[in-house]
Amino acid sequence: MPDVAIVGGSLGGRPVMLLLRELGCRVRIYERSASELQARGAGIAVLRSTWRYPVERLGVPADRFSSSTAMIRFLRADGSIECELDQPYLFSSWNAIYRVLLEGFEQAAPGGYLLGSNVVDIADTAEAGDRVAVTLASGAVSDHDLVICADGITSPSRGRLLPDVQPQYSGYIAWRGVIPERDLSEATYARLHDALTYQILPNSHILVYPIPSVDGAVEPGSRLMNIVWYRNVEHDQLDRVLTDVNGERRAVSVPPGLVAADVIAEMRDFAEANLGPAIAEVVTGIEEPFIQAVYDIDVPQMAFGRTCLIGDAAFAVRPHAAAGTAKAAEDGWVLAEELESANGNVLLALERWQERQLDLGRALLERTRRIGASSQFTGGFTAGDPQLIFGLYGPGD
Repeated sequence: MPDVAIVGGSLGGRPVMLLLRELGCRVRIYERSASELQARGAGIAVLRSTWRYPVERLGVPADRFSSSTAMIRFLRADGSIECELDQPYLFSSWNAIYRVLLEGFEQAAPGGYLLGSNVVDIADTAEAGDRVAVTLASGAVSDHDLVICADGITSPSRGRLLPDVQPQYSGYIAWRGVIPERDLSEATYARLHDALTYQILPNSHILVYPIPSVDGAVEPGSRLMNIVWYRNVEHDQLDRVLTDVNGERRAVSVPPGLVAADVIAEMRDFAEANLGPAIAEVVTGIEEPFIQAVYDIDVPQMAFGRTCLIGDAAFAVRPHAAAGTAKAAEDGWVLAEELESANGNVLLALERWQERQLDLGRALLERTRRIGASSQFTGGFTAGDPQLIFGLYGPGD
């Protein structure tokens, strides 16, 4: 089995490292951060590909790192229920899943995670291209049979491999944030705690759902209530919205505590005037809301000799299918499957893998674009629409 380097040590890189080590690969992760990655305040829908490694390989029950809801609920602007669907979901957070994977990682791969290792070049070596040289900012160079680039939506690796591929702004942003359930009024908690709750507005919609607390608590009443609120922002206003309190124009997101005060004030005023009482209470009660601009990234290929792109480093899809984290995990599962099937032949495995994962990425990107168009621009987004069911390969799948 090949000697493997993984560029990036977040939720995309860690599962694939663990899977490849199980095959007998020697694997190292090069993470540019000089310290262990920190918790991020964002909710994640836990689809099968997301929970599969912790549950099937580590034996960690999904309810240890996930909260659960029983239905999808649509509210009107006056707070009344417009529609309800029986649809169970598991929800987690970046830090809760990362914590579980970290435990498995420390057991399986001691010494395999190299912090402060900023990759500045990746190049095939030898005439036959039988190895790949990874060069770090320190000047250190190491050779590998396979390099997996899992360095996220702003991927420097993709920039080197596909310099003509640029993120395409969707025309809208997502407001995100969390508030402890214990800080909610009794009426708001009762309305929201057991469901994925939507409110549809003209050219906008918002989702509210519970996720584990920062310390991992998943019991109702001890969790966090998470929001994702899609609002249109004209391209010529995007610089203003993405410029933080220090005057820095952020590329994709403005983290908690750094969103400009006037931008937050406008959002809260609009929430008070347009959202139903329970949802408005959640939104306006979030102390440090943050912003993620919604971009598409569509790549023509994912394999380049002995190097490949996975997760958001390849296709970055809009969040409407709640499948971004699941897609990154699935890229890893399929890569491990193809390497095993090819008996470690990297070029053969990547050829087969790329065909499958290009199909998945393109289909998922197109589906999320359709949802975004109907919800934000064309007005075809309605309560109970079956396209809203989360899923990687299709609604509910």
